Amino acid sequence: MHTASLNDDLAIHGRPARSDGCNEGPWRLWVDRPEGSDTHRIQPFHHNFHEHPLMALPRLARLAESLWPKGQCRFMVPEATDATPLSSAFRLRSPDGRHIDEVFRHLDEPDSWVALYNVESDPDYRAFLAEVIAAARSSIGQAHTGIFRVCGYLFLSAPPSVTPFHIDRENNLWLQLRGRKTLTVWDRQDRDVVPAEAVEKFILSGSLDDVKLDDSMRGRGRTFDSGPGDGVFFPSTSPHMTRSDTRWTSPGDGVTVSMGVVFYSSETLRDARVHLCNRSLRRLGLPAAFPGRHPWMDAAKAPVGALLARHRKVWPDVSAWSYFPEGH
Repeated sequence: MHTASLNDDLAIHGRPARSDGCNEGPWRLWVDRPEGSDTHRIQPFHHNFHEHPLMALPRLARLAESLWPKGQCRFMVPEATDATPLSSAFRLRSPDGRHIDEVFRHLDEPDSWVALYNVESDPDYRAFLAEVIAAARSSIGQAHTGIFRVCGYLFLSAPPSVTPFHIDRENNLWLQLRGRKTLTVWDRQDRDVVPAEAVEKFILSGSLDDVKLDDSMRGRGRTFDSGPGDGVFFPSTSPHMTRSDTRWTSPGDGVTVSMGVVFYSSETLRDARVHLCNRSLRRLGLPAAFPGRHPWMDAAKAPVGALLARHRKVWPDVSAWSYFPEGH
């Protein structure tokens, strides 16, 4: 999604902030301590988007049917754990070969797990994402500027279920919509959890091969036991995973639904350009500090990275060109 089209969406669907800090209209997103909001760190919040009609299971089933032919549905292998590599945990077809409508009819059965990718391809859900972004801007903070490529990912499952440990390029507004789920998030700057080299490799090449859960690091994560109306914001490359167990389930209430509303910003773009510059510096045998360690140095590296991004043939090992606006 291009920046201009997102801005158009916000102008049409976004709701202006009221003087009392709430959003006009029925859909809200708020924090307990607005004065402590900071989009550079992990931030819990509350919302009422779980009451939105687009989040009702029958409507989500219709969405899934429209996404199925486009290959935008993913399924988790039943044996996956929180330490399973993400690349080997997902499948394009359900483990038992069911069609997507059949999957939804049996969604409350054990081992049921489906993710709906890039829901913004549906106009109704694209407008929904714009609502969430508008609410977040006025409630969590304005630090993220130049927002572009807002995408939505829905995760539906019957516990016990997991989403394995991984990192994302995007910033993430994670919303719990139905049932209960435990989200664990680590500080994106904790290099003991995910090494700097693994982050750069993922940003530039999309590989999660070196992003692995270390059992000794579990205690460093922040855990959020979340129900409908709870949410957590976490910045780009924050390690995270989810888990849902059966303790909260009851007859007729055994499906958990969560959503990641993810987006790039001018900050994530700057960091990606710095990573690209760093790779060039190391090829020349020069030291290269990780983004964020020396802001003045990042300011000098980012324009160099932007120039490098315009010469793709020099970088055959970089596969993430769609991440850079220069690659449009």
